[in-house]
Amino acid sequence: MSAEATNPVSAAEATGPDAPNRRRARPRIDLRRLGRAALGPTTRGRLPDAIGHVAEAHRAHHPDADLAVLRRAYVLAEFSHRGQFRKSGEPYITHPLAVTLILAELGAETTTLTAALLHDTVEDTEVTLDQVREEFGAEVAYLVDGVTKVEKIDYGAAAEPETFRKMLLATGNDVRVMSIKLADRLHNMRTLGVMRPEKQVRIAKVTRDVLIPLAERLGVQALKTELEDLVFAILHPEEYENTRALIAENTGAGDDLATIADSVSAVLREADIAAEVLVRPRHFVSVHRVRLKRGDLRGGDFGRLLVLVAEDADCYAVLGELHTCFTPVISEFKDFIAAPKFNLYQSLHTAVAAPDGAVAEVLIRTHQMHKVAEAGVVALGNPYTPPTIGDGVEPAEDGERADPTRPGWLSRLLDWQESTPDPDTFWTSLRADLAEDQEITVFRADGGAPGTISLPAGASCVDAAYAQHGAAAHNCLGARVNGRLATLSTVLNDGDTVQLLLAQDSTSGPSPGWLEHARTPAARIAITAWLQAHPEAVKAPEADPRPPVSVTADRRSGAKLHADLPGAPATAVRPAGCCTPVPPDEITGFQVRGGSVTAHRAGCAAVGAMRRLGRAPVTVRWGDTAECRVTLVAEAFGRPRLLADLTEAIAGEGVAVVSATVEPPVEQRVRHTYTLQLPDAAGLPALMRAMRDVPGVYDVNRARHPATHEE
Repeated sequence: MSAEATNPVSAAEATGPDAPNRRRARPRIDLRRLGRAALGPTTRGRLPDAIGHVAEAHRAHHPDADLAVLRRAYVLAEFSHRGQFRKSGEPYITHPLAVTLILAELGAETTTLTAALLHDTVEDTEVTLDQVREEFGAEVAYLVDGVTKVEKIDYGAAAEPETFRKMLLATGNDVRVMSIKLADRLHNMRTLGVMRPEKQVRIAKVTRDVLIPLAERLGVQALKTELEDLVFAILHPEEYENTRALIAENTGAGDDLATIADSVSAVLREADIAAEVLVRPRHFVSVHRVRLKRGDLRGGDFGRLLVLVAEDADCYAVLGELHTCFTPVISEFKDFIAAPKFNLYQSLHTAVAAPDGAVAEVLIRTHQMHKVAEAGVVALGNPYTPPTIGDGVEPAEDGERADPTRPGWLSRLLDWQESTPDPDTFWTSLRADLAEDQEITVFRADGGAPGTISLPAGASCVDAAYAQHGAAAHNCLGARVNGRLATLSTVLNDGDTVQLLLAQDSTSGPSPGWLEHARTPAARIAITAWLQAHPEAVKAPEADPRPPVSVTADRRSGAKLHADLPGAPATAVRPAGCCTPVPPDEITGFQVRGGSVTAHRAGCAAVGAMRRLGRAPVTVRWGDTAECRVTLVAEAFGRPRLLADLTEAIAGEGVAVVSATVEPPVEQRVRHTYTLQLPDAAGLPALMRAMRDVPGVYDVNRARHPATHEE
């Protein structure tokens, strides 16, 4: 029930120790008798006058709508709320009627309007949900239940967040639930002046933090803009009054836009483009934002031009004519038709300058785009209704509903709310999630079915991991973004392709540092829960900032090498440290100071450098022994026990560690360099595969070091 409603009859009955039981044990109402009492003999057989405006608005969008169900819903609502009054003194039935009219003007279908008329009956009267279901069907009952508040006597201070949780869960299955709630809040905000100032502020803040972002995300701009102005007046009365005075002082600003609109109309007529050109005044908050951005306002800043056409192609034709016949402001051009916003919004945005220097912002869209831009999901109608042939949407299979109104942000919100049983955490996380005013889409590249992930702007690979993998993201080691290795802290951009790299076991987990890069509540909640369950991870020592250290083990001889030098078959030959060749690598030798020979892999950069210096190559070859020494570099994402696991993998291949160098991590990435003694060079590929299979390791390569001065 609205915070403005009073019920002198039921208020006394709702007190006392047995009030909760009395509230739930409602007597069954005879709906037929109720209908006769509500309509009376003068209105029998026709639509009640009280909903005439609703019927007129509804028929404007749905000429063939059956109004009989609205008649029955009004009868039930009027009789049920009889004797209840709002704080303003009006009969309470005026509230559900106003809510229904708001939705009817936006083009809502009959089921939504029926539920809107009944939306407070189960909460505030003796009508039960079962009776609504029996009389009006399961869909109407679901919508009414979705907007019905939870019992405050059961939830206490948690009633408000738990009510919103309930509504969001219901919205996940049918967005019409939130459409009714938004219309309900709009009418309450319109009549909020009768409330105490402190209560006005409290309701306005919840509207600002939760309802307005939801209206934006569902694309219901008509409701969003009015809610913004109403909240602006309550929370910022001084700025509101200044803006109101500024608009009043510039009543002639519309004339400037009207002049440009006439010029635009003439240009489009000459180009034989059928279009409707309208002047759209900005609402108060929009004017306030423009003033903060630009300072002194010009006439064209108080509104925008709206050009409506029939087809998508006409939108681009209009754009071409405007940019040809006027001077375009290129920085203002945006194409939301080719790339719609996350809330279904489509339009071309541009700005043009007239010959006299006046600048006007222009919105170009089709009539259908305009309908969706104003009404958002309300304009899409019943998500259970199969799409009609020719609307570009394939019908759902297996009886599933075709619902284009389940956007990524809503799915993400519903996922993380399951992990927050605490109402305060849920309420805080909800406001933080809704505070994100933009959304990006990234493409999955995980080797499975192609798909996308919707994330708020500024999200990182950490957020993508939890959005795609849930709790399994605890084992995430890194990512590839657009094909390149990236750390989990990497911020993603709209259109990026991301592949998350997960460990095959569950021994690893997130570090406290992940919280610094997590933007979504889902990621933050999951990481926090894991860290609380694994306190040892929080106390883990930070990475050692000191320079790299080397650990040297027993140095056994490397593979035998022979050099073909005239008069010296006994010359010492050793593998070069820059490329560490091993059998059966193709090798080239060069004589160095002291008479010894250094063998390089044929592709080593030092070979080319030696040749450019005029150094003559020496023929070298491998001896009979297969034992060899090699230096490998393992690139990995830092995690506990990485060094131990790599050493274990090396030992498992029967290879001895001659030396190991561990460098400090840089942006969560670490480098381990191993000099290894292999009993047989043929085992090198298997060794490198075993090292790559260690969780966290994303690459293993032969070392390439700078050549020494002796060469």
